[in-house]
Amino acid sequence: MPRHIAFLRAINVGGHVVKMDALRRLFERLGHSEVETFIASGNVIFAAPSKNAGALERAIEAHLEKALGYPVATFIRSPEHLTAVGGYRAFPAASGTSLHVGFLSARPAAAAVRELESLRTGTDDFRVRDREVYWRIHGGFSDSKFSGSKLEKLLGVQATFRNLNTVTKLASKYADPA
Repeated sequence: MPRHIAFLRAINVGGHVVKMDALRRLFERLGHSEVETFIASGNVIFAAPSKNAGALERAIEAHLEKALGYPVATFIRSPEHLTAVGGYRAFPAASGTSLHVGFLSARPAAAAVRELESLRTGTDDFRVRDREVYWRIHGGFSDSKFSGSKLEKLLGVQATFRNLNTVTKLASKYADPA
């Protein structure tokens, strides 16, 4: 069965606390197998017979909203896709920066991408590639005038963000070595 990685928004942030064993059970109730979580920030790895990421996202979102009582946007990627995301060099290496990847629900409109890119500053830089946005911050989050929700509004699509280190660790742990 194909393995998938779900990135969930609104898990263990903003007062929405979900224990990882409970989250695994919720995925198992949907019939998914080999369910694992990776750090307590809404990263769930699972096997499912379906290869249709959109259908999986909708089913998981509906199930989690019913079980948890609030919407949980879900972004499915394959381990191979994560390998490509982690290997993409959106920016030259620079010390004193942090790099985050936003998983997007859809490819943003070209006009939205241009608008976002026009907002680059000495602190924040952005690159959009397919259904991901790469966000480099010189310094920490407190130095940025952006947030994940602001970027989501600018791009006009739902998003959830992870540190690039988390993405590359997930890719190396779950990608097929063959």
